[in-house]
Amino acid sequence: MFRIIGDTNINFIGARKIAFVFSLCLIALGLYAFIMISTGHGNLGIDFAGGVMVQGHFKENVPIENMRTALLKEFPDVQITRITDFKEPNAFIVKTKRPESEAAGKEKLARIEEVIKNSFAGNEFTIVSEHVIGPAVGETLRKDTRWAVLLSVLGILIYIGIRFDFRSGVAATIATFHDVLAVLGIFFILGLEFDLLLVTALLTLAGYSLTDTVVVYDRIRENLKKFRSKGEYIWSVNKSINEVLSRTICTSITVLIVVGILFFFGGDVLRNFSLAMIMGVIIGTYSSVFVASPIVVEWEARRPRRFK
Repeated sequence: MFRIIGDTNINFIGARKIAFVFSLCLIALGLYAFIMISTGHGNLGIDFAGGVMVQGHFKENVPIENMRTALLKEFPDVQITRITDFKEPNAFIVKTKRPESEAAGKEKLARIEEVIKNSFAGNEFTIVSEHVIGPAVGETLRKDTRWAVLLSVLGILIYIGIRFDFRSGVAATIATFHDVLAVLGIFFILGLEFDLLLVTALLTLAGYSLTDTVVVYDRIRENLKKFRSKGEYIWSVNKSINEVLSRTICTSITVLIVVGILFFFGGDVLRNFSLAMIMGVIIGTYSSVFVASPIVVEWEARRPRRFK
């Protein structure tokens, strides 16, 4: 059978201390970002910060620079995104992220639409949708997002704990937290927008990371039935990681190809989502090898359970 990566004998467990230091830095960065975003700081999308959004399309082509010139004079915080749509190739999304009451938001929407129509007279602008999100709604969405992430991770702990054991469940949960927080922290540092699409990407990554970890744990469980002495425990875990390494890398490459296509050809709307997926796949592959299994090894070394 053809394999992209042949048999390997890499000492992954031997590098666990270096990996732990690196991962602790990622977790610390992610926790800082989580706290800042939870308190309303950072580059929040209108879903969380509040604001207004209008989506529509022109009859004839309009350069995005002309849209910015027309709107920036009156709305200095405006964000304009061109949508790649084959049916309506001249479509745009216009957003401002200042918190608005419903009445003030409707007034701002009307003014944005008026400026667009006056600036491009003779080129009809058809409105597809418009939204007003107040600051109270944004705060509710931030709370709901925190609960969604925490409950999903709790479900992972219970699932792995039942399928394997409690220690594996804790390790898998830490690895999942690690992946989500790492992507969140990188997005925060880069100043990228945090919106509901990013939350979707983070929850998707949690599931992806868990799947990869389960494959490694399955192989570890099979190999642990064969060892006879305490000294063979680390050897068995390391052997298991090497045995599934080809599968892990091939799966990750396949997913990266798909999300890479989304990143380059999916348009501005999906760019942050696909970027988060790219980061998450890379970090999730790393954590399944260098975080999830090594945590179990360290736990066993400090509090042996399989040997008396």
